[in-house]
Amino acid sequence: MKTRKILSFLFTLTVSCSVQSKTLTIMVNDTRYQRVTGFGAACCDGAMCPYGTDTQPVRLLYGPKSKIGLNIMRMEISPNFEGDIIVPEWGNYDSPYDWQGSVPSAKYVKQQGGIVFGTPWSPPGEYKTNGSASGGKTGDVSTRQEGRLREDCYDKFFPWINQFLTYMKSKGVLVDAVSIQNEPDWWVNYSGCLYTPEQQLKLVKNYAHMLDRKKFPNVRLISAEPLGFDPKYSNMLLNDATAREQIDIIAGHLYGHPPLGNMKSSSALAAKYNKEVWMTEHSSTDHIDHLPTWHEQLLFAEELNECMLSGCTGYIYWYMRAHWAFVGTGEAVELDGKKFTVPGNVKNKLLPRAFVMSHFSKHVTGSTRVGVKSTAGESTEAPIEYSAYTKGDSIIVMAIDTTTTAYDLKIKLPFKVQSGTHLLSTGNETANLCQNNPITINEPTQELIVSMPARSLNTYIFMMAPTAIRNLTPTLPKSDGAIYNLSGRKMVNGKLPKGIYIENGKKIYMNR
Repeated sequence: MKTRKILSFLFTLTVSCSVQSKTLTIMVNDTRYQRVTGFGAACCDGAMCPYGTDTQPVRLLYGPKSKIGLNIMRMEISPNFEGDIIVPEWGNYDSPYDWQGSVPSAKYVKQQGGIVFGTPWSPPGEYKTNGSASGGKTGDVSTRQEGRLREDCYDKFFPWINQFLTYMKSKGVLVDAVSIQNEPDWWVNYSGCLYTPEQQLKLVKNYAHMLDRKKFPNVRLISAEPLGFDPKYSNMLLNDATAREQIDIIAGHLYGHPPLGNMKSSSALAAKYNKEVWMTEHSSTDHIDHLPTWHEQLLFAEELNECMLSGCTGYIYWYMRAHWAFVGTGEAVELDGKKFTVPGNVKNKLLPRAFVMSHFSKHVTGSTRVGVKSTAGESTEAPIEYSAYTKGDSIIVMAIDTTTTAYDLKIKLPFKVQSGTHLLSTGNETANLCQNNPITINEPTQELIVSMPARSLNTYIFMMAPTAIRNLTPTLPKSDGAIYNLSGRKMVNGKLPKGIYIENGKKIYMNR
């Protein structure tokens, strides 16, 4: 081993550097991109039974005091009406499949200052062409019928959504956003409804004004969420002036299409019209017989990173409780006719994937992404990926190394920094998931060297020097006259709840 001589204005983590280490330089600039609203997961059926009423997963995952720091929860708007107690023909749930199921978890998330949104898998069956909430892709080919919203029922869709919002409010939950449809382009035998891009446009353009924004002034409307983030669905809405005024968030899933493809394409037009972009569902490496490997966890980190690089403002994973997700179920699985317990799948224990998510959810939420380049080239599905953010008086640099090579990471920053922290994850064992090391800087500097171990996920948080913070003031974007909450969400005009907001770049307090 040998020690390296470092210039007095540089400081590296107290880590010995082997002769095999290589140096990689990344340059962060002050080009501003999207503001990140947050990260979350779905409180739905399956591993979340009894259907959302068990609040232990959200207690482990949500809120500023949790180890993970999620702040967005997705729930299903079931096809039933208030008071209906229906167990649908396509599934069997431990508790009634109705709007009440997710109330306990949703209420807790809201109490933690989180965001709750609802997605319909299907409108009520009586509104549909096949007369059922099922998507209609049955096993018997001769009886298959596509389930679509009947055109003579388009005017019933948003009143039904209003009923859901009213019911949730009566239970103490002000829902923040509602979606048009889960995977409108995927024909299924469970709860589902098909829409073409043209049909979604007609529904939104002609009937979305029926969403009761007077009664629910802060509710936002999310586009349909296509299976692979097909840009045709969002672009058709955004290219129509009437529909564009109704839609607040563009959404989609990543199945079969990685973030830097369809999602990046959809984000380009959304950014032009100042619309948020949410990735609202994806399940990554969901093995039946084992927890994801550490390499697969790093691939998940890369997916998160690539979503940010694609312009994403909100990332919502699929189930929050599953052995391939964030919280263990403790349930046995069946493989080749035999039941066994997956090692490490302990009920209500935080799993490695949750701590991978925490690098983003605890630190990137509320930040603004800034530009970054590297001597390794552009970060597009490479073995080493990176991104950078600014948040308050800090600069955050994310770096993911899926290789077997350790690096000395030379970071060039746009502002002088005076101290920092290195959050490091290097393996699936708990001790390797939560390493926290100080970065000591002798004097304010814009260049420094830190370590990036092989096969690691790294978050470097640098605190700007006071002069750098003052110098930031002139670069703030001009105010658009809007008011934002502390999570960066644009508030709808009207009476605002009591609390602290941002207006014209300054904090204001509403006491009414």
